[in-house]
Amino acid sequence: MPAKAREKTGKKLVIVESPAKGKTIAGYLGEGFEVTASMGHIRDLPQPSDLPAELKKTSVGKFAVDIEHNFEPYYVVSPDKKKKVSELKSMLKDADELYLATDGDREGEAIAWHLLQVLQPKVPVHRMTFSEITREALQRALTEVRDVDTDLVDAQETRRIVDRLFGYELSPVLWRKVKAGLSAGRVQSVATRLVVERERERMAFRAASYWDLLATVQPEDASKGSAFKAKLVSVDGGRVAVGKDFDDLGRLKARSAVHLDEAAATALADSLRSAEFSVRAVENKPYTRRPAAPFTTSTLQQEAARKLRFSARSTMQVAQKLYENGYITYMRTDSPALSDQAVNAARRQASELYGPEYVPDSRRIYQGKDKNAQEAHEAIRPAGDSFRTPGQVRSQLSNDEYRLYELVWKRTVASQMTDAKGSTSTVRLGAIAGDGRDAEFTASGTVITFPGFLAAYEEGKDAGREEDDDATGGRLPNLAKGDALEAQSVDAVGHETSAPPRYTEASLIKTLEDRGIGRPSTYAATISTIMDRGYVRTRGSALVPSWIAFSVVRLLEEHFSDYVDYDFTAELEEDLDRIARGEASRTEWLSGFYYGDRKETGLNTVVNDLGEIDPRQINSIEIADGITLRVGKFGPYLERNGNAEGEEPQRANVPDDLAPDELTAEKAVELMETQGPGERELGTDPETGRTIVAKEGRYGAYVTEVIHEPTAEELAAQPVEYYKNGKPKPPKKPAKVKPRTGSLFKSMSVDTVTLEDALKLLSLPRVLGTDAEGAEITVQNGRFGPYLKKGTDSRSIGSEEEIFTITLEQALEIYSQPKTRGGRTAAAPLAEFGVDPVSEKNIVVKDGRFGPYITDGVTNITVPRSTSLEDLTRERAVELLAEKRAKGPAKKPARRKATAKK
Repeated sequence: MPAKAREKTGKKLVIVESPAKGKTIAGYLGEGFEVTASMGHIRDLPQPSDLPAELKKTSVGKFAVDIEHNFEPYYVVSPDKKKKVSELKSMLKDADELYLATDGDREGEAIAWHLLQVLQPKVPVHRMTFSEITREALQRALTEVRDVDTDLVDAQETRRIVDRLFGYELSPVLWRKVKAGLSAGRVQSVATRLVVERERERMAFRAASYWDLLATVQPEDASKGSAFKAKLVSVDGGRVAVGKDFDDLGRLKARSAVHLDEAAATALADSLRSAEFSVRAVENKPYTRRPAAPFTTSTLQQEAARKLRFSARSTMQVAQKLYENGYITYMRTDSPALSDQAVNAARRQASELYGPEYVPDSRRIYQGKDKNAQEAHEAIRPAGDSFRTPGQVRSQLSNDEYRLYELVWKRTVASQMTDAKGSTSTVRLGAIAGDGRDAEFTASGTVITFPGFLAAYEEGKDAGREEDDDATGGRLPNLAKGDALEAQSVDAVGHETSAPPRYTEASLIKTLEDRGIGRPSTYAATISTIMDRGYVRTRGSALVPSWIAFSVVRLLEEHFSDYVDYDFTAELEEDLDRIARGEASRTEWLSGFYYGDRKETGLNTVVNDLGEIDPRQINSIEIADGITLRVGKFGPYLERNGNAEGEEPQRANVPDDLAPDELTAEKAVELMETQGPGERELGTDPETGRTIVAKEGRYGAYVTEVIHEPTAEELAAQPVEYYKNGKPKPPKKPAKVKPRTGSLFKSMSVDTVTLEDALKLLSLPRVLGTDAEGAEITVQNGRFGPYLKKGTDSRSIGSEEEIFTITLEQALEIYSQPKTRGGRTAAAPLAEFGVDPVSEKNIVVKDGRFGPYITDGVTNITVPRSTSLEDLTRERAVELLAEKRAKGPAKKPARRKATAKK
């Protein structure tokens, strides 16, 4: 008997990535539609260690990608997504149609494809995309459904696979030659190289000093206007040197330029103070300035960094919330184009708010760069066919959401407004100095006569070099050639050339985009990664590389030069675009990338033919004559070889807050000379007879005892033992005794600690006594300060000095109190994010010893350094917990066994 056909329910299942997006969509789709969230990707490449045993020794085992059979990835459903997949399958059983409404970019297309592969639906499937979450946009999207775009999926899969190949081949080299736990990445390594190269430029930079004159002059005819400032530009027809005329080694590049020093500038200023100045030329030009294009992902991140001081990650997190709640269009886009509806909305709003004269006769059309154009998206703009003003949405948004929405709204409306109009005047004036030299000055000013788009918005800019022009400004007097001028003052002004400015997040993103490296949608994650890995830190808004980044970049430059080459990385992005357009084969491209010609090219070939890499050389940088910076296991330090043969080298720690360009030769010598004694003998322990010394160590200063190693003669003098056959046994070495050690208190130093202090420190832990149940209580010093210990129960105490004064009664009193952290009552959570969808327990953020961490009571994960608590969202907290669960518990390192010598 044939199976009974399932009755139609009329239900249409819509799957999106996040609950917030789903909630907004559900409000617009109405009855008949059931909206649910996949919570991002439901499957991914597993760690190779998590592969089934039968696959670990196959061509899949190294990367979870079959490198011998068309680079087929081995995907698994993430452990924390198995429950979600079961829910989706259950919901699909009652649906007549499935709508995959994940984001419209490559990653969203890949999520839709994975859902299709895992759910295996037996009902009609529709791929539905939209760039904004509004009723009108969703209605349009329902009429424009399509199939999953396999070309886009191929491009995203290729990106995922190549990132796995790159990271898993190169990272182990870094572990062996630089430091365990480091990582290399296709884009992150290139971004790190950019930051390191800029710091190298700053380290090599030598400032040049140059002088010029600044005169304050006013027309003798007072009716012509007031005083203004003018800057010296030439002497006797020779152009006066300015900052851009010097190279980064402080040398004058332009031979024809007149280089004034302080004495020459001062003498010229003195001889001009009584000279007669006059106008030699006046030039007036019309001034026109066009509005900036609407935001792309990259320009939004740059402008939010300049104007709002947002990190790239914060910008994307806030933008994600605005998009999912229907306030702005999709925030991952390379296109500055606006739809017809958006252009009409912007023009209409500009006319209503500023007047019809602020709207040009024809609409403005913006086009993106072809080099890195991704699939066709619209610019980031306010959602809807008519825009809500910032004032209309203020009460519905958080402060950060409001500020970012206002930025997007202003930029979008301004992009359809008229040009700013005005005029720029340039005046050249001069005088004959008392010593006969001809000095010429210039002044310029711009006057805006019609603000146009500036009434709504003005684009920010990054700081440049040598911006020291004091003779530009606003309106100048109404002057004509030949007008007499009176000098109120003529002053010599000194300048120094400035080093290339460090990258900020905004300028690094701009450089990456200009070079075609990576995707703007991944820049936030890239910058967060290089900060979380310890390659880069921030100082204000500047990005400062660590010394370990120097070692990593040097190794990659010397042994993997192609893979951190800027053009190579940009070409790789273009290849991915070709795959997305169906113009290239994923399999052929991956084979060329990994295997190359199997002789000289290809990642696999390069890794297998590395040859010897000297870790000491890779981790060494000469700072001064005889002084080398070494990047060691526990951080950077300076080393200077001893004068005598066999003498231990002198070492000095490098302060954590000292930027690489600040470690000059002079500073290195200073650190070596002020480091203090590396080791000092304090005396003899009267009980053991052993010598007690104080030393500087990687973890700080400490005291220890010197245990005498028996000499060969002493070993030979021991009583001889014999085997049963009568042969003498070899001298037996006594069991090695581990020396006692003790960290110095913060109030102590190697050059001031006494023998009495040292013996006290070596006596720790100090036994105070036992409690009523016979449990021993001790007091000692630890990594996080002094504490009491009773079994597994530890309690902090106030100061290190209390270690030697606290009594048993005081300790018992402390243990009688409820346990608190750091001597405080238990603090309230820093943030709460509701119930976790997997563990079904409350998610909170707490303050821990290592900083804030997210927990659901079962799984803990530290809040990344690049994310502030204010920027942390529920979605991000859920995502971080899911990632930690997927990794499983941290594996304890296996105890190393001594290798038998052959």
